[in-house]
Amino acid sequence: MIRAEDLKKIFTIENIETHAIKNIFLKIKEGEFVAVMGPSGCGKTTLLNLMGLLVKPSGGKYFLMGQDVSDVSESERANLRKGNIGFVFQSFNLIDELKVFENVELPLLYLKIPARERKERVLDILERMNMAHRRNYFPQQLSGGQQQRVAVARAVITKPRLILADEPTGNLDSVNGEEVMKLLTQLHSEGTTIVMVTHSNQCAQQADRSIHLFDGQIVSHYS
Repeated sequence: MIRAEDLKKIFTIENIETHAIKNIFLKIKEGEFVAVMGPSGCGKTTLLNLMGLLVKPSGGKYFLMGQDVSDVSESERANLRKGNIGFVFQSFNLIDELKVFENVELPLLYLKIPARERKERVLDILERMNMAHRRNYFPQQLSGGQQQRVAVARAVITKPRLILADEPTGNLDSVNGEEVMKLLTQLHSEGTTIVMVTHSNQCAQQADRSIHLFDGQIVSHYS
């Protein structure tokens, strides 16, 4: 699913270079659940953004689903993301002006899925997430745990092969955090590849293995 060879990402601000990611060699098989851990500022989110084609690498090679995507255009990256990658963010990133149903439906609109099928798929995934009864609510009318369940629903509505989750339990209490982890482990059991950035050892234990970063480099692997 994912292969990185000497992957690098350098950010330049006012002629100052920051090496956010360097010398990353990594393989993630299809169907794996991998946790990415490390201290704040070590490059975890940058690595996830590289995996999700949200940013381009500064050097090295990145292969997604067997394709070298190291230097593809923005439009090609957008097309690869659509339907293949689902994102779950710590801050939920729901659109406040859209109701729950509309937030979850949005990725299907981009894929030009017919209206009838969109409705069926959205109602089905909201039922699975125990959020069907809140489908006409706006995000600000929901608790943090409910918002994250909606965010997970939006991430999986296209049935992506890969889910990238950045601190998915970071803004949640323990009960809601456990609920989100149950959803992710269920998706993993159904064959979805998941890469999750987390500070929580308890969450990382749900994964098949953990990768630890320090100063932008992988320093250890744990199964």
